[in-house]
Amino acid sequence: MALAVPRTWVVGEVVTAAYMNAEIRDQWLDMLAAWTTYTPSWTAATTNPVLSNGTIVGRYKKIGRLVNFQIDLTMGSTTTYGSGAWSITLPFTAASSSGSRVGSAQALGGSRFGGQVIVSPGASGIGAFFPASAAVSNYSSAASAVPFAWASGNELRITGTYESAT
Repeated sequence: MALAVPRTWVVGEVVTAAYMNAEIRDQWLDMLAAWTTYTPSWTAATTNPVLSNGTIVGRYKKIGRLVNFQIDLTMGSTTTYGSGAWSITLPFTAASSSGSRVGSAQALGGSRFGGQVIVSPGASGIGAFFPASAAVSNYSSAASAVPFAWASGNELRITGTYESAT
């Protein structure tokens, strides 16, 4: 059940168990329920990667228009990484409000790199950004060689919060 618009009460109305369950219990149960899984799509600006025997799992918790999300991408031995900046789909299109929202990203390979994700207004996907190498501190789009040459077993973990369009 998704959160419902609260009831507008009128003077003299009799409060019943059914009303209380719908207005209070069910709303709380929805907010406390387990997150929902989804399968994100992984693409690149020039040539799309191919997940093959790797895995990509997304999950989210939506309360009203607030979306908390997590994405875990694990490279397999036959995964190919495409070319150009990577993009991964969100569970819902972002609202067209002004300004971008920033989430966090981790690239786990031989080293662990901390990065960020950007949810732009009206976006249906996100890009992850990391230092281009251990020698620089400016961020570059995650790609086949950023922040390192990706290989089997490497992971990209993403988490963030944004306002959805609906």
